[in-house]
Amino acid sequence: MELKAVELTIPEASNIILGQTHFIKTVEDLYEIMVGISPQAQFGIAFCEASGPCLIRSAGNHTMLQDVAVQNMQAVAAGHSFIIVMQQSYPINVLNAVKQCPEVCTVYCATANPVQVIVAETEQGRGILGVVDGFAPKGVETAADVQTRHAFLRQIGYKL
Repeated sequence: MELKAVELTIPEASNIILGQTHFIKTVEDLYEIMVGISPQAQFGIAFCEASGPCLIRSAGNHTMLQDVAVQNMQAVAAGHSFIIVMQQSYPINVLNAVKQCPEVCTVYCATANPVQVIVAETEQGRGILGVVDGFAPKGVETAADVQTRHAFLRQIGYKL
């Protein structure tokens, strides 16, 4: 077995959701979730099929984001994995619905941070072991940091 760290491409002003799923209709169901919950969102979805023709299936409403999703899945190349690359929406807006999608087994991350996907490769294929999402902590939050966090959440409209 060989372990690899695969860096994902996340365009500026984009977020991603990376997960594992189990059925070919995932792409269509995730598409419906995205447009149903966040109609202003621009996004691309790609899914690595793990049996039959083993194709990367894709959908989206933004060509560049769909292309980036496919490129990321080509790099990860792990069966039954999916990625949503989105703009003008945040994972927090769609994440519960994505997790409730009947085909979705696991969500590895939902982020705008740099991401490395830890992939194990065997003779059979590849699987995702986990992710490195962002960077290691630099310390513990102070009272001033708490005030900054509270102000930021109110500035972007997530708290009153």
